[in-house]
Amino acid sequence: MTMFTTTDGTDLYYNDWGHGPAIVLIHGWPLDADMWSAQALALAEKGNRVIAYDRRGFGRSSQPWSGYDYDTLADDLAQLIDHLDLRDVALAGFSMGGGEVARYLGRHGGAKVARAALIGAVTPFLLKTETNPTGVDQSVFDGMLKGIREDRAAFFGGFIPAFFGNSLLRKRVSGETIDWTFNVAMMGSLRATIECAKAFAMTDFRPDMAAFTMPTLIIHGTADATVPIDSSGRVAARMIPHAKLIEYDDEPHGLAATAPDRLTADMLAFMTA
Repeated sequence: MTMFTTTDGTDLYYNDWGHGPAIVLIHGWPLDADMWSAQALALAEKGNRVIAYDRRGFGRSSQPWSGYDYDTLADDLAQLIDHLDLRDVALAGFSMGGGEVARYLGRHGGAKVARAALIGAVTPFLLKTETNPTGVDQSVFDGMLKGIREDRAAFFGGFIPAFFGNSLLRKRVSGETIDWTFNVAMMGSLRATIECAKAFAMTDFRPDMAAFTMPTLIIHGTADATVPIDSSGRVAARMIPHAKLIEYDDEPHGLAATAPDRLTADMLAFMTA
């Protein structure tokens, strides 16, 4: 496996496919780099170098006790970019991964970044507060954390079908995709699963949004029940006036699986323009 070690001794796994302009793909919670397989393959086949890594605590990366705050996660990304000596990189973050893109730019600047993409991302601030009235109620996240602590397998048994918009009346992805996603989710450490849920729910990225000075693409499903578009994608588009917002009508959260061809085409058009 291809690994590198961060300054705090955490081993991070990454895929490094193809040759050409660099693209770094950052996965969502509670997944790993393989959620990007279809998009990574297509981007690499079109003449790009595509790097997708497993966040600390998930997938094939090591599972330290600490480091699940966004400052540390952004530093992990910065160290990977430095380790691979990437320049003019395109960053794409899905869901929780969008927070890493935002915090990386806010914390490390955009000198090495040519393009940025936020896909179903938690930015700019997911939690409902007095200054963020379109956010999600604290009770929703409290319920998630309670469910994970009491019976993580049962929690994901309900969460993952909703993630993809599957229901008794509508099957957007196969049962095999549900099973695979469940297995990936259960590979993550319980500590990382809980702490990252706290991080994406409660981290305020609004101060980081001004750092999106490069061409920025925002993609979000209008039927996303996991990260509602009115709490995230549409707000981010207003905060980044030059951003291009593409709304996927009636699509849920797990766009990489429910709309793989469209997502791949939109990423290709933006990343390789």
